[in-house]
Amino acid sequence: MKTKFCLPIAFALALAAPVAKGEQAVYTPTAEILKAREDFRDKGFGIFIHWGIYSMLGSGEWVLNDPDIYHNEYKDLARGLYPSQFDADSWVKAIKDSGAKYICITTRHHDGFSMFDSKHTDYDIVDATPFKRDIIKEIADACGRHGIALHFYYSQLDWGRSDYNPIGRTGHEPGRDTSGDWNEYTAFMRDQLTELLTNYGPVGAIWYDGMWDRDELPGGMSPELWDLDRQYALIHSLQPACLVGSNHHTTPFQGEDIQIFERDKPGENEAGLSGQEISKLPLETCQTMNTSWGYRIRDNKYASVNELIQYLVGTAGRDANLLLNIGPRPDGTLPPQALERLAGIGEWMKEYAPTVQGVRGGPVGPHDWGVTTKKGNKMYLHVLDGKDAAIFVPFAGARLKKAVDYKTRKPVRFHLTSEGAVVTLPADRDKGAPDYVVELEYDKTI
Repeated sequence: MKTKFCLPIAFALALAAPVAKGEQAVYTPTAEILKAREDFRDKGFGIFIHWGIYSMLGSGEWVLNDPDIYHNEYKDLARGLYPSQFDADSWVKAIKDSGAKYICITTRHHDGFSMFDSKHTDYDIVDATPFKRDIIKEIADACGRHGIALHFYYSQLDWGRSDYNPIGRTGHEPGRDTSGDWNEYTAFMRDQLTELLTNYGPVGAIWYDGMWDRDELPGGMSPELWDLDRQYALIHSLQPACLVGSNHHTTPFQGEDIQIFERDKPGENEAGLSGQEISKLPLETCQTMNTSWGYRIRDNKYASVNELIQYLVGTAGRDANLLLNIGPRPDGTLPPQALERLAGIGEWMKEYAPTVQGVRGGPVGPHDWGVTTKKGNKMYLHVLDGKDAAIFVPFAGARLKKAVDYKTRKPVRFHLTSEGAVVTLPADRDKGAPDYVVELEYDKTI
């Protein structure tokens, strides 16, 4: 039985207060949110988990978007979902050992199936499957035991509900029922968000996805249509330190605390989804270990451990977190390829975590040779390309006093110029390592 709750009076009044059509309420982040934003930036590295009914078909999380797959038939798959090998503690332990500081898991994806026990739908892990266990509750409890922050992915898009209408550019199943009321759909989302924020302990962030589905409809991306003011106010009221991020592929809206970039580091747009301007909010890049988000049985194109480390470093050098995705298998296990990469990243993080976590993007922007990060009076040169013999570091507002190999602590030669310093990289360094780090120490904060 779910615990009932009452909204704070101030929040209830805020929901009732009118906002002029087309306008969005001005968002002033509280001291709790400002602190949560900085804590989020310090974490640097998280693991994304895409898991649901779609995992059973082994064709990725978008399989229901295939017009040849009918929603009613797809829904019946829930009767066979029984991840007998699922162990939340083993998941969280493997993720913690990788050096990641938070997990973001899909509570409801575009297929509309809820991976938590919801009283607002029977289409969930407890009511619709023989498993009868609340996956999200077990993950939340394990995160609490292991000191890992928990974020919730929540889809604004639904390929099955009749009240998600008019249909956007996906989910065009022949004969799909669209007779419902959109206002009932937004109310349903508020109800589920309330459950997620009252029944599962501290939530670090709500990670929205799906607004882009209706970007071609008139007003399809308007915050008013999507009820963002009320939803964001609800989130911040129920958990004052819970951040809001949305993967809508545009600059952030009022009420959001994180800017998300999909499959690209900030400032890049190779995947075609991240051409938006970079805001002053905390930044996060989401990327997959292979080429899929949800489990895809034929996708064995995993990036190597070295490639993933370099991606993490490159993201940190752009002042962003990396949210690295894994698609668990239908039996509830993490793929062995993913576990191998988590372990490999973890070995590197044992030594180098302080250069990519608790830091900020350095004053020297990304170059072909690599990136920089900084903390206090120290700058870290992350040399990702072994071709250069020396690196010029422009003047950083402070005088360079010392340069050392981060791992061995051996001195690294440098000489000062009128415009900065030239750091000579040791010729005998390991050029096959994913990242050679030089620690620069200055006479004051840079």
